[in-house]
Amino acid sequence: MWFAVISLFPEMFDAVRQHGITGRAIRRDQTQLICINPRDFAEDTYRKVDERPFGGGPGMLMMAEPLARAIRHAKQLAAERGLVDVPVVYLSPQGQTLSEGGVQSLVQHDGLILLCGRYEGIDERLIQQYVDAEWSIGDYVLTGGELPAMVLMDSLIRRLPNVMSDDASAEQDSFVDGLLDCPHYTKPDVFEGLAVPEVLKSGHHLKIEQWRFLRRVERTQARRPELLAAVVFSKQQQRWLTEANLSSECRSPENCAKETRSTKNSSIVAEVKPTTQ
Repeated sequence: MWFAVISLFPEMFDAVRQHGITGRAIRRDQTQLICINPRDFAEDTYRKVDERPFGGGPGMLMMAEPLARAIRHAKQLAAERGLVDVPVVYLSPQGQTLSEGGVQSLVQHDGLILLCGRYEGIDERLIQQYVDAEWSIGDYVLTGGELPAMVLMDSLIRRLPNVMSDDASAEQDSFVDGLLDCPHYTKPDVFEGLAVPEVLKSGHHLKIEQWRFLRRVERTQARRPELLAAVVFSKQQQRWLTEANLSSECRSPENCAKETRSTKNSSIVAEVKPTTQ
């Protein structure tokens, strides 16, 4: 997947290029990232890209013309690579909130041109003429679109084939099938009086799968009950829910929390009393 980021602070994206899974994917050419500074497309001596808004008001707005030239340049670069499906995405708190469903939709594109705003925003005419979609990472305001762009890229890159060392890791993450993730444990067996659930050390794969599934349902009921309405359970999962006396539906977060507390298995995390020498 190919990314062109239009930003006044391209150096911020060194974090994506140089570290972690995204950095490794770029080094392996599993994904490509270029940064375009709209100041390079300003036509005045001072490389001006912002101006006072018409009608008055606080702050400055990013001007349409330098951004338009930067976007056209990005589209030309995409065309030179033979990429056709490369929409322009504006990172904005007014956009659609990013979700796992959105990630799975966006990752189908050949690439994305990510437009990062600054100041009080950008000229509305630029959005009308050039932007294909607006996406948000939450109902709050940041100083610019760079961090949301990095969040979006990280979520997409890890979904690309062969990027993760184990593709199953991405498939089992929270939200992929509508449920939150289950608890995870590693060595030591006992930490500050809390032991790893015995089932996870049993080597019985079906029982481990069942335990993890039930913990995911319980955690989703307690923390994000509204997610359950869209989850489709398999026949095996329905049997596990029935055996555990767990409901696949919750009328309210309060009911879910009560239900979860009443049905939790004491073997989820066992407390081990320290022995005295």
